[in-house]
Amino acid sequence: MKTYFRNNGLSICFLILFGGTLIGQILFGFEEHNKELISEGGKIISLGSYLLSGHFIESTFENWESEFLQMGLFVVFTIFLKQKGSSESKKINQKEEVDREPDPNRKNAPWPVKKGGFILTLYKHSLSASLLLLFLISLILHFYGSLKDENEKLLLEGKQLETISSFIKNSRFWFESFQNWQSEFLSVFAIVILSIYLRQIGSSQSKPVDAPNMETGV
Repeated sequence: MKTYFRNNGLSICFLILFGGTLIGQILFGFEEHNKELISEGGKIISLGSYLLSGHFIESTFENWESEFLQMGLFVVFTIFLKQKGSSESKKINQKEEVDREPDPNRKNAPWPVKKGGFILTLYKHSLSASLLLLFLISLILHFYGSLKDENEKLLLEGKQLETISSFIKNSRFWFESFQNWQSEFLSVFAIVILSIYLRQIGSSQSKPVDAPNMETGV
């Protein structure tokens, strides 16, 4: 068990943080949403109903969407874009291990590498494809949750409900998306630039403390 936690500590730590913060979001979001319902003349809903509400679905997938977009684009852009001096960039004028062609005879090579052909072609792009697929799924669920939440409010006000075609042009949905996208792109820009000049001893995201500022990559 000790070996398992040592070998998987990073993923376990972030999974625990994810679970804890999701529970916090649910509890405080549930309370906040019921406050809004009361102020708008509606009735308090149960926790189970809240988990199916537009308020919860929109707020959850709005954030997931921006995370997967940021990670997917970062994976793709680092294939061909470089930043001199950054630990987040490939080296400027030389090939790296990640650029080598897969060798089916390599020890412990994954099965798609040994299989070859179309399976290997898919596997070579599976990380970026998976992240961008998760982005699209989250975007659709964000849209669905946002539309549902908007219509729940309109219903309480006795107003005409939004349709899919009308809501896709609604400023609310796009405001929710862009306010998250810009923060994700800023965070990537920050780590790319700050890693040129700043260090964190022991971190795989930092260059060695004594490395020159213009040394690129880890």
